Amino acid sequence: MKIGFDNEKYLKMQSEHIRERMEKFDNKLYLEFGGKLFDDHHASRVLPGFKPDSKLQMLLQLKDQAEIVIVISAEDIAGNKLRGDYGITYDMDVLRLIDAFRTQGLYVGSVCITKYEGQPEADAFQRRMLDLGVKSYKHYKIEGYPNDVAKIVSDDGYGKNEYIETTRPLVVITAPGPGSGKMATCMSQLYHEYKRGVKAGYAKFETFPIWNLSLTHPVNIAYEAATADLNDLNMIDPFHLEAYGETTVNYNRDVEIFPVVESMMRMIAGECIYKSPTDMGVNMAGNCIIDDEVCRDASKKEIIRRYYAAKMEKQIKGDTAHNIYKLELLMNQCDINVNYRPVVSAALLKEETTGKPAVSIELEDGRIITGKTGELLGPSASCLLNALKAIAGIDQEIDLVSAESIAPIQTLKTKYLGGKNPRLHTDEILLALSTSAATNELAAKALESLEKLKGCDGHSSVILSQVDSKVFRRLGIQMTCEAKYEEKHRLYHM
Repeated sequence: MKIGFDNEKYLKMQSEHIRERMEKFDNKLYLEFGGKLFDDHHASRVLPGFKPDSKLQMLLQLKDQAEIVIVISAEDIAGNKLRGDYGITYDMDVLRLIDAFRTQGLYVGSVCITKYEGQPEADAFQRRMLDLGVKSYKHYKIEGYPNDVAKIVSDDGYGKNEYIETTRPLVVITAPGPGSGKMATCMSQLYHEYKRGVKAGYAKFETFPIWNLSLTHPVNIAYEAATADLNDLNMIDPFHLEAYGETTVNYNRDVEIFPVVESMMRMIAGECIYKSPTDMGVNMAGNCIIDDEVCRDASKKEIIRRYYAAKMEKQIKGDTAHNIYKLELLMNQCDINVNYRPVVSAALLKEETTGKPAVSIELEDGRIITGKTGELLGPSASCLLNALKAIAGIDQEIDLVSAESIAPIQTLKTKYLGGKNPRLHTDEILLALSTSAATNELAAKALESLEKLKGCDGHSSVILSQVDSKVFRRLGIQMTCEAKYEEKHRLYHM
């Protein structure tokens, strides 16, 4: 795919900037990591060239100095909050993150349970951490937070929180998702550090919005689309403008909370070295964009994907936390509609001409490949197979998997496993293709092309089955679908 972001430059510049920030304090910096540290797929979609694990790789350059504290809200534990991209609860994601960081050689010091009010689910989670040999701490919900600064910065506020024991100069505070209490954890630790005579510091690492891009830049607008469920708004940082006469972009929650954070830091440390929310940040991503048009294009497509995801969620669940009207306004702001992504009109046209559901995939060279509903294959399986043929340079008329080999799979599905749909899904056609590859050189060639589908755009004219959706996600294909079921009378979709 076209590259718009210099990842190597970013790793070098970002790690150096964090080292510089660490030197401003007493060899102790609490760094709040916003967004996803380990797998930032949003950033990789809107900044082509940004690797999903870029922040992790950057931290590896600081690994001898860094330790990680993972923060999770007791409210999210009790509410079984889900991480949408993985379909797992936040408490399970904590375990996944610990494994992921340790595998990379990063030191995970502990887990902090925030907003604790005696939730039995949080107590059970802490016992599980103990059984797994992971240190954990509790931070309590403070009445009047965040406005009653005098109470918050006192023995009745942060003073009640358990002090998190850390051993390294850079403490990275991260979480499974937003609203977990990362900033409050950092402030609480500063309070306790100063009580112990340690002049620790605080900084914020938030990739979006990118402070040195314009307010109306599609990359920043795509961030608003990604947080439509939180009602975040990008805005000019008024504190930075007043202090330096320089226009920078931040988001409403950081701007609104800055006077409170500034007051807290003054009460804790006697002074606040920061004059604005932008000052608190250490993000260098905006300096590493090498092709602005590529990033603009990618961001516009991401806004549309967010719109489709919200529409589908509303169709399936009857409601959505995302503001669909706001997403429509954001598309208007970028002067685009859903057809800006060529795969949308391609899938809908295929459905119109065949009278049945269809799927389309845009290859990295711009070719649009479609798949229709047939007797043997569903539209997703058909499109996937056609895309592999196109990448491998195989004639579309050649059968890589014979009808004779598909028939036994259909019999297994319908006669023995109780299925009603005999057509093969994406996982089934890939298994059949793998079997065929043992004796068919062309099938083997097609199979070897799978990795070239990563990052491709796709669209379905109907809501995808769970299995097809999961396979496309694993292949790295950025799929969307129309918010309608294949059968109009259906109320539930597997």
